[in-house]
Amino acid sequence: MDAPTLLLYELAGADPALRFSPHCWKARLALAHKGLPAETLPWRFSEIERIAFSGQKLVPVLVDGETVVSDSWRIACYLEERYPERPSLFGGASAVPLAQFVNAWADTTLAPAITRVILLDIFERIHPEDRDYFRRSREQRFGASLEDVASDRAGNLAAVRAALQPLRRELAARPYLCGDRPAYADYCVFGMFMWARSVSATDLLAADDPVASWRERLLDAFGGMARRAAAAGRAA
Repeated sequence: MDAPTLLLYELAGADPALRFSPHCWKARLALAHKGLPAETLPWRFSEIERIAFSGQKLVPVLVDGETVVSDSWRIACYLEERYPERPSLFGGASAVPLAQFVNAWADTTLAPAITRVILLDIFERIHPEDRDYFRRSREQRFGASLEDVASDRAGNLAAVRAALQPLRRELAARPYLCGDRPAYADYCVFGMFMWARSVSATDLLAADDPVASWRERLLDAFGGMARRAAAAGRAA
């Protein structure tokens, strides 16, 4: 039986090929891990009506026949349940809570730190029609202008590298968070690096950081899918 073809709505920049959401990258990597082909559709902040059928306002949104699933974590759990015959995203039910913890750490600790480094880069690369919304929503979130939030670039970058210490310690002992092969916990964190890579020429990592080697392995995973993706200021 041929693999089903699914639809995945992803956040895009002014260039529709630039797909930069960390959460959409989690979903894309989950699909690749399962070996499920998907048509990826660009979506922008100003196009809420295009995903109104999902009952909410954010991407990723996965469409699998008559089933619609939003939120990257819910998409991963759906794929694991719907396609159990394909490679497991978690490595068994007992590993799901740990993956959920890593996902929460990436979302609540790593993402805010990275945001301060790449905030203006995102603003420059999104569609002009999205900029008013982006500025208003992010300035409300931070309680300061975009420019003020991003002003201490060196300090913000140092904060990201400090936040990575738990990841650094684990990856010094094994090639992936999940062991000898990557799984969903790895993708939860790697999605954050793809977010930064997509929009910013600033490298979050020093060359000798163990996290950098892990990132390189995941860039090459699935036939180099992530490495081939549109990225700011970098050749593939």
